Amino acid sequence: MVQVISRRRALALLGSGTLAASLLPGVGFASAPGSKRFVVIVLRGGMDGLHAVPPVADPGYALARGSLALDPKICVELGNGFALHPALQPLHAFWEREELTVVHAVASPYRERSHFDAQDVLETGASRPHERKDGWLNQMILSLDGKTGDAIAISKGMPQILRGEGPASSWAPSPLPGLPPELVEKMAALYVLDPTLAYAFEEGVQADAMAEAAIARAMEIDGPAQAPKKGGSDFASLARAAGQVLAAPDGPRIATLDLSGWDTHQGQGLGKGRMSDALGRLGAGLVALEQGLGAEAWAQTVVVAMSEFGRTVEVNGTGGTDHGTGGAMFLLGGAVAGGRVIVDWPGLALAQRHESRDLMPTVDLRSILKGVLSDHLAVSKAALDGAVFPGSDAVLPMKDLLKA
Repeated sequence: MVQVISRRRALALLGSGTLAASLLPGVGFASAPGSKRFVVIVLRGGMDGLHAVPPVADPGYALARGSLALDPKICVELGNGFALHPALQPLHAFWEREELTVVHAVASPYRERSHFDAQDVLETGASRPHERKDGWLNQMILSLDGKTGDAIAISKGMPQILRGEGPASSWAPSPLPGLPPELVEKMAALYVLDPTLAYAFEEGVQADAMAEAAIARAMEIDGPAQAPKKGGSDFASLARAAGQVLAAPDGPRIATLDLSGWDTHQGQGLGKGRMSDALGRLGAGLVALEQGLGAEAWAQTVVVAMSEFGRTVEVNGTGGTDHGTGGAMFLLGGAVAGGRVIVDWPGLALAQRHESRDLMPTVDLRSILKGVLSDHLAVSKAALDGAVFPGSDAVLPMKDLLKA
């Protein structure tokens, strides 16, 4: 029988460390997951890395970007010729604590311009679109044999990056009130003769209960004004809830979140505009994620924020940028050896671009992910080159991304 618990009871169990074991008999997170946390944020739509992290010292930057060239005076200086867009000012505190690393001129193996195909490659870890269905993060979980507990997607559905046979659940806040326990028990009875459906139903109940407990705990700690709202869809609230779930003693150690709004074909803007709004949501969400995790869990956390591709160097006719190739990604967390911009800068002159229009990628995104997974979660080389990123033997893990 499925057990549904109240927010008050969930909060008490969360504090005592017995929540996961009490939720559902035979279905739950690993009994003793490790302390390492790993969060993947997929920035859907193609984030303009030249706008998020402008190469302000490149002599060709202002000419190449035209009306979208940011004034270095309003940006957040990072050194080595790079800066953060002013909307990412909240990330400067991570930079000063050496908990933020930017990787620039980075891309997946994909070189075309379809959102769907690019996201497929980003999430499956394959070299080409539609080579496989399972996500690389799910395959990574399988390779660890339960050492990190289950994973949770803060999403209305299971994103491709977490699809597969590995243990994973998805949860998103609902604007509707929770179902009464009596009704949930009756619904569970409908699935009793079908083990597959019964398992899926129980996983959904468990994920929802964990998230409800996280929200309740946030209300206890921060007060109702700062806590995530049930039914709220803003990224900061979801990120804070994700942090609270990951911080639970017996909770999952891996989570994914999505943030859309990066397809800036029109009205991209400079200090204000569509891009600034998206960057502001990202910055606020990352701060909320840290707060949700708390200092102890944050010290053991690595967060990767990445997009399916970058955007064109030059501005189009509607004040935006089109689908491109090279872009930027962010690594942050208490476990990150930060305060660095990792880049083999190709330049922005016409002859230095990919197909004369895009930032030339010089870093394989898989090398960054391999370095993090190897050093943070002890994923084997055999798993990284095979099940996680198939056919990637030639892509070596980047070293020294994390603190010793």
